[in-house]
Amino acid sequence: MDLQARKRTLRMFSNGMYVVTSRRGSHYGAATVTWMSQASFRPPLLMTAIRRDSNLFQCLAESRAAVVHVLGDTQQPLAAKFFRPTRVMDGHLNDEPFVEGTTTMPVLAGAPAYVECTVRQIFETGGDHAVVILEVADAVCREVVSPLTIAASPWEYGG
Repeated sequence: MDLQARKRTLRMFSNGMYVVTSRRGSHYGAATVTWMSQASFRPPLLMTAIRRDSNLFQCLAESRAAVVHVLGDTQQPLAAKFFRPTRVMDGHLNDEPFVEGTTTMPVLAGAPAYVECTVRQIFETGGDHAVVILEVADAVCREVVSPLTIAASPWEYGG
């Protein structure tokens, strides 16, 4: 296989950009995630791939809950904040204000929409990411926006 062709081709897959947050007790995890898709209408399920060695994965695997935040197409600066390790200080997660949601998971104040989820199942893939199936427990739409996509950003993830 031509590895460069594989990388270029896989990077053409369409992906949105989301911030996923979780916590286990007083430990928080948050990351910008691009491998996310709806997987079922009834019940409403999402599927995502999360790095197994991440703090986010450790938090959601233990707490069995997470929040998926939809980002608008003008929110690249917010997405960039969650490429860094998770820091919590004075009611802020990576310098973004948050509150506790109905599932007790952190909800970012600046997200136009989000879903609070419970972890339905985690599939170990044998790769560096695990596939996580999330069931939507609550949804909030503060504003309808055009979603931020990886293709419209300066970043690449995939290949």
